[in-house]
Amino acid sequence: MIKIVSLLTRKPELTHEQFVAHWRDIHGPLALGIPGVRRYVQSHIQGTRTRADIAETDIAVDGIAELWYDNEDALRASAATPEAKRLYADGALFIGRIKTYVVSEEIIIAGT
Repeated sequence: MIKIVSLLTRKPELTHEQFVAHWRDIHGPLALGIPGVRRYVQSHIQGTRTRADIAETDIAVDGIAELWYDNEDALRASAATPEAKRLYADGALFIGRIKTYVVSEEIIIAGT
């Protein structure tokens, strides 16, 4: 299993609420049709939490997207589909900046 995590920042002309509405109500349903995506989670930023003993990173993020694929071949094949291309074109309408990571999960506490 491979996981992609993206930090998303809205276009400057959009409010956070407009960004979230588009991402959830328009962009999210487009992802349903993409072959090879095993799981897709949108995390909408509601606030921040700081610690007195660790400096806060200076980054503005409106949301975090997580996508799971069986493997890198499945990721590449999925990204080449017309459905994915439609999703990417839609993302360009409301996402101003993005930073994407390919990660491996190490589950420390498993939910029930």
